[in-house]
Amino acid sequence: MGEKELQELIKCCIKQDSKCQKELYKAFYGFAMGICLRYAGNKDEAAEVMNQGFFKVFSKVGKYNDALPFKAWLGRIMINTSIDFYRSKLKLALNEDLGQAGEISDGELPDRNLNYEDLLKMVQALPHAYRTVFNLFAIEGYSHEEIATMLNINTGTSKSNLHKARQKLKEMILKSDAHANNSNYNNDIDYTPIIAIKTDDALRVFLNKGFKK
Repeated sequence: MGEKELQELIKCCIKQDSKCQKELYKAFYGFAMGICLRYAGNKDEAAEVMNQGFFKVFSKVGKYNDALPFKAWLGRIMINTSIDFYRSKLKLALNEDLGQAGEISDGELPDRNLNYEDLLKMVQALPHAYRTVFNLFAIEGYSHEEIATMLNINTGTSKSNLHKARQKLKEMILKSDAHANNSNYNNDIDYTPIIAIKTDDALRVFLNKGFKK
């Protein structure tokens, strides 16, 4: 979709034109779902969050500044909606603070072969608190101070949950490697080795797959 066509579509959505709203929804469905899937525990939850996000998009589209990329504006709404959706669950999980969290060295993820779907399943398998902090820090690029403000926690808790998220991802990656080398290995998640994942930068590229559509 060209920029001129997009801007015309947005103008119609501001007028609450249902046909244009449907077109905008279809045009950015994959992009929005890609974001929500990273924060949700499964596809059904992601769809629920995404639909809530689009409701906000259509409600606030009149405030959109066309000097800014529309995709970035929509993506921010999807991220904020995902955070709002899980805030009550996060309150139950974000109750542990490591006093020395700032001293923790996160290190790199193991050098293992994974494709996008495998990695997404691993991120979805993380507890709500770990998954949200990991997404905000490693994928979206927020600082721990910003995450603490967004989630109403302290920076130590954010650092602690990021560290634990990375540790759990390491464990799952090592399990997937063992599963690939042993057909009798019993694992709940079906992994298919394809592409090497080494660092958070690589994770950001893979999990932001939808941003390039």
